[in-house]
Amino acid sequence: MIEEVGKKMIPLVYDQVNGWGKDDEFFLALLKKINVKTIADLGCGTGRLTTHFAKADYQITAIDPNEEAIEYAKSKEYPGEVRWIIGDSTNLQTNAFEAIIMTANVTQVFLTEESWENVVADAYRALKPGGHFIFDTRNPLAKAWEQWEKDTVPGFATDLVNGEPLEIWTQYEGLVDDVFTFYETVKKARTGEVVIHEKMQLIFRTQETIYESLKKADFSQIQVYGDWEFKQANSQTKSFIFHGIK
Repeated sequence: MIEEVGKKMIPLVYDQVNGWGKDDEFFLALLKKINVKTIADLGCGTGRLTTHFAKADYQITAIDPNEEAIEYAKSKEYPGEVRWIIGDSTNLQTNAFEAIIMTANVTQVFLTEESWENVVADAYRALKPGGHFIFDTRNPLAKAWEQWEKDTVPGFATDLVNGEPLEIWTQYEGLVDDVFTFYETVKKARTGEVVIHEKMQLIFRTQETIYESLKKADFSQIQVYGDWEFKQANSQTKSFIFHGIK
């Protein structure tokens, strides 16, 4: 299942506030390193990374439950074909992919252990023997939310349809039982009119918990990279990149 992904983003402003970074470079480098052709971009959102996968000549199936995000994604230009699916991990074809990738901390939107274990099981089922499951997540020991809560100024974006300047305000509710809750509000900068108001929730699972969930699903050769480098993660790592093989 991946139905909770729809709650993690606001397509109207997502691409404008999430620029190209070290994480994107790492995912492209890792895919090149494992030498695969057919990939599923699970929780693809607005296709921000899907476009780069397409340029790298992968055969891509891109899946997200957020219909608005998929519409944004489809409006971009892609070399070659991308197969778009409005859906979740249950829509992954069995034994069909050499790699399944989840980026931008999509892992953290699966708030229950059942929903997360279902995603892992779906990924295993959909991979060919020897296939790769790759995803990132934040280390709870780094307490990223403490830095988030210090940021009280709005972000800025533009309504690409009418050129209207927008402000993005975030209010924080805090961490309870490993789940961090916050609210994002997009307003028209000139009038203060609220365009979108969304509740967001992210779960912070430990490295050990995620590792065990992959082992339980029969993934092997599980590698955990740290902070967008090809080195082993440790307790000081801010971001984990998991790589399991079927």
